[in-house]
Amino acid sequence: MAAATQGRIAVAAALAGLLFGFDTAVVSGVTAPITQAFGLSPTGTGIAVSAALVGTLIAALGAGIPGDRYGARAVLRWVGVAFILSALGCALATGLTSFVLFRFIGGLAIGGASVLAPVFIAEISPSARRGALVGLFQLSIVSGILAAYCSNAVVSALPLGEAAWRWKLGVMIVPGLVFLLAMFTIPQSPRWLAARGRESEALDVAARIGLTDWTLAPPHGDDGERLSWARHRTPILLAIAVASFNQLTGINAILYYLNDIFAAAGFSQVSADVQAVSIGAANLLATLLAMTLIDRVGRRTLLLVGAAGTAVMLAGVALVYASRGLEALLLPLLVLFIAFFAVSQGAVIWVYLSEIFPTRVRARGQALGSATHWIWAALLSFGFPIVAQNFDRSLPFWFFAGATLLQLLVVWRFFPETKGVRLEDMEAALHRGR
Repeated sequence: MAAATQGRIAVAAALAGLLFGFDTAVVSGVTAPITQAFGLSPTGTGIAVSAALVGTLIAALGAGIPGDRYGARAVLRWVGVAFILSALGCALATGLTSFVLFRFIGGLAIGGASVLAPVFIAEISPSARRGALVGLFQLSIVSGILAAYCSNAVVSALPLGEAAWRWKLGVMIVPGLVFLLAMFTIPQSPRWLAARGRESEALDVAARIGLTDWTLAPPHGDDGERLSWARHRTPILLAIAVASFNQLTGINAILYYLNDIFAAAGFSQVSADVQAVSIGAANLLATLLAMTLIDRVGRRTLLLVGAAGTAVMLAGVALVYASRGLEALLLPLLVLFIAFFAVSQGAVIWVYLSEIFPTRVRARGQALGSATHWIWAALLSFGFPIVAQNFDRSLPFWFFAGATLLQLLVVWRFFPETKGVRLEDMEAALHRGR
């Protein structure tokens, strides 16, 4: 009964990931029609698409403070409102200005979701199931990405004419409403309540959701406790490292420019929709596998296996571009790359970030990791086409392969295992090392 209750609450919060993934991927199906509808130059199209990333970074940097002060659940309700408003506004946009404004609002929602949903799920989860329950967030992200690809394909097949792109964007209103309503059916985190001195409420919520694997520690200090280098150096370094290496695999750059990657290898005849759905399906299946493994083999082990696998696949992609006659290997190499990524870095990042910081600064610590993730995503996505077009198309993939080899060494040497460790015992476990 307790497991079912915890699972229901985790699923409700993880729906933020579904909206995160859907909003991130859906724009890939509307770039051409909005360029035509609004008469955009290439620069205008770039602004329209990247506006969400600006909002994401701002929210990732700022969501931790209200999350720690008011609780993740309270702020996630506003995240739901922002997703709905963004979907409605983008669908009804009359020009570039209004479209950029509502894409920016959607980006704020993505940034807030990436910080607060994993934090909330971690705090209502017992240590033995925390990896799988927080992993629901990543599962929801990849499900949202695949759902967006499929939704775009379905809407394109309907007789909607020039309004098709508006329906592609407006579809997200439905899951947005579901998520918003779900946020009014779940309690605040008992750990957050206890950290604010609301012990009786914390005990009541913990009893209702069956959370016994925690300690009701007395509150200390005031609500103004800060994330500090002197006190939180170890989790800060781990958060920056896991978030940086996640993006240094090149995952976002590869997904953003997937069609260009195939076209450059001579696969322009392959349907873009089929490419996207196949990659999205591999991402989803590998994430499902990761959820069955993360609490059994551990976060550190998955990171090690994933770093080795992604390095080999990325080196293979680089060889495809550096040689002739290997083009047929590109799709299987990319599918295997996505699989290794999803079963390791993709599944582990949000879990690891959500569990390594103390409760009173957990949302701010998660915000630091999330912001690092999005800064690297922006830099690499901006630089990828410049390097590929002006130098050598294999060069970015050699760089990504080298970065994942470096990750293998760093994780092996410095990353402690957090599997099965209670959040209340995590600080001591990090200092003991692996």
